Amino acid sequence: MRLLHIDSSALGVNSVSRQLTARIVAQWRAAHPDLVVEYLDLAQDAPSHLSLESLGFRSAPGAQGQTEVQRRENAISEKLVSQFVAADVVVLGAPMYNFSVPSQLKAWIDRVAQVGRTFKYTETGPQGLAGGKTVIVASTRGGVYSTNPALAGLDHQESYLKTVFGFFGITDVQFVRAEGVAMGDAAKAKALDAAVVTIEALETEAAEAALAA
Repeated sequence: MRLLHIDSSALGVNSVSRQLTARIVAQWRAAHPDLVVEYLDLAQDAPSHLSLESLGFRSAPGAQGQTEVQRRENAISEKLVSQFVAADVVVLGAPMYNFSVPSQLKAWIDRVAQVGRTFKYTETGPQGLAGGKTVIVASTRGGVYSTNPALAGLDHQESYLKTVFGFFGITDVQFVRAEGVAMGDAAKAKALDAAVVTIEALETEAAEAALAA
């Protein structure tokens, strides 16, 4: 089993989402001793945003007429999409930045959203090609959005990730949510406690799955 661990927060050791992804990955390691983990830190090693040069993945690798820059950018996209496609489990740290996801994470999504690799178009519409994976998102927010109708419409973080992974054909998308982390120490502690409860439930599910395998 292969697990892809992705962090995208720029806060380093102060990041709540990084704390949560580390714990989630630890429980998967405990439940699956043969687990192979690859780590991607998008805050430290983010692909550039799409440009005319980095759209080379729309052509076959090594296609004639590409410049050296285009070939280099194409290799980056190929590495990222191959890594994503090969993973059985993706653990993704996704804090809310300005009502959406970090731009580094958006850049990664743009690189792995490739026709013929993660989705295709058919006569009846788009079809995802990356199904069969489990995606666990450590979702962190400074405010509270999930239970506040006045703010729910501002959530372009979790709703966007659900849409993207669903477009890729992934139906098993789970969220470990910690929200209100910027609303004082008490609210942050409460949010972390709630996230830990969710992770412990995932730990139980993972252990049961391992026993049934």
